[in-house]
Amino acid sequence: MRNEPPAPLLVNITNCRFQALIGVGGIGAGLFFALNDDHTLSREESRSGHFLDQRDYCKLHIIAHYVQTLLGPQFTTLPIGRVGDDDAGRKLIDEMKTCGMDTRFVKVCPDAKTLMSICLIYPDGTGGNLTMDDSACSRVDAHVVGEAEAEFARFAWRGVALATPEVSLAARQKLLQLGTQHHFFRAAAFTTSEIHPAIEMGLLGMTDLLGINLDEATALASRTAEGTMPEAVVEAAVGRLRELNPGIQVSITAGKQGSWTWDGESLAYLPALPVEVASTAGAGDAHLAGLIVGLAAGLEMHQAHELATLVAALSVTSPHTINPDVSWEALSELANRAGMELSFGFGERP
Repeated sequence: MRNEPPAPLLVNITNCRFQALIGVGGIGAGLFFALNDDHTLSREESRSGHFLDQRDYCKLHIIAHYVQTLLGPQFTTLPIGRVGDDDAGRKLIDEMKTCGMDTRFVKVCPDAKTLMSICLIYPDGTGGNLTMDDSACSRVDAHVVGEAEAEFARFAWRGVALATPEVSLAARQKLLQLGTQHHFFRAAAFTTSEIHPAIEMGLLGMTDLLGINLDEATALASRTAEGTMPEAVVEAAVGRLRELNPGIQVSITAGKQGSWTWDGESLAYLPALPVEVASTAGAGDAHLAGLIVGLAAGLEMHQAHELATLVAALSVTSPHTINPDVSWEALSELANRAGMELSFGFGERP
């Protein structure tokens, strides 16, 4: 008798392992400015260029958008943050509401401006950001996060606590503490410059899933990226994280070089999917969102990794850091086009 392969596990969003995500992080927008000429902009130089038709969003908004969109109206997403009393802030809140998020804890600061950044892009595709340091996001502290404590109690044992950059580490520490107190699954991301302060504050010890990129992994591994194979950096970073938190799960993204996940026992690698790239901005955040969605829906880490790879690949086909066309149908179509053999099935969407 021939052994049949097991039927793929269907993503079940009608009976999720988690029922809510409560997250803190920056909420803001950005502009992309394409510079003429490739040489680095000097201190007193005046350089011509033009704005691009690309919309930029902050990490919390990007991740929360994909989680809410893919898990649907039966899932509660509660971002915590501050915006200014301006058109940009009101538009961001409206977009969050339209997506289905509960924005009760996204409040307006009348005496501050919404976080704004300008991304300078050189003709070769490299560039950097200029970001406000006195925006409404700077008002997000532990007290602001504490305002949502009743929601943590309401979703005890059934929630995801998400701590992302562009607000203070103290605010993120409070969120992870509340997540720990109420038995949430705790996910976090930190910038390269925040890695070591986060370690000193004990934040990685309160994290179940850490989402970082290769540069941030390099900071963890205490290695220089130049001349070092990505695999060596990833292994060293995972080794360091296991010392800090033996139970931690890890996602490390490296753009077109692919991504790695550590599920607590083994390291897995998946290549990036070949797609027509419009912009890579926000791909790492889309990847982390895909992992959270997969784990919430009951997938194992290696299966959630496959879903995250699809979400990240679809995200870069849009010029915006949130691809408004991401859906289960679009992800299924991408998997078919790319010939990606999945260990799970999408099933029928309700």
